[in-house]
Amino acid sequence: MTGQLIGYARVSTTGQKLDVQLDALRAKGCTKIYQEKRSGKTADRPELEKMLDYVREGEAIVVTKLDRLGRSVADLANISKLLDDKGVGLIVIDQGIDTTTPHGKLMFHMIAAVAEFELSLRYERQMEGIAKAQEKGVKFGRKKSVDRERVHQLREEGLSMAKIAEELSCSKGAVHKIISESISQSNQPS
Repeated sequence: MTGQLIGYARVSTTGQKLDVQLDALRAKGCTKIYQEKRSGKTADRPELEKMLDYVREGEAIVVTKLDRLGRSVADLANISKLLDDKGVGLIVIDQGIDTTTPHGKLMFHMIAAVAEFELSLRYERQMEGIAKAQEKGVKFGRKKSVDRERVHQLREEGLSMAKIAEELSCSKGAVHKIISESISQSNQPS
């Protein structure tokens, strides 16, 4: 590695301190460090964007932990691809990853593959759970909307809001809302 080492430090909340990360990045030899206090869950990380735009071929980005850099496996994969395309390495201090070496590149891809595999297993278990719940009669998704025409028809037949709600298996509030909306629409000037 002959190029400049550029550090990136991030903490999730304004109450947290960057000191430990900054010390580790300086000790590693970073000459420039981007830092921000933002949740990793948000895509809006302006300092990360500035750093990704700044780095050049032959340089390396240094982070203390992989989770400081990416929000998810997919996010890390996208950042890794961008760095690869630019000819920029990635060094993760705590996990001993250095993609400027063949061994480090292998480690990074193995960690990403394991994380992707775990996501797939979790999804598979979730789908099995949903299937079992459906077998037991559990309904998923948005509840069926109330048939507005039927509400008006039953109201014209003289049924109370409570009886309409019972007939259509919905709340009295839903029936009241449909009827109120119709009344307010009919009272508006054309």
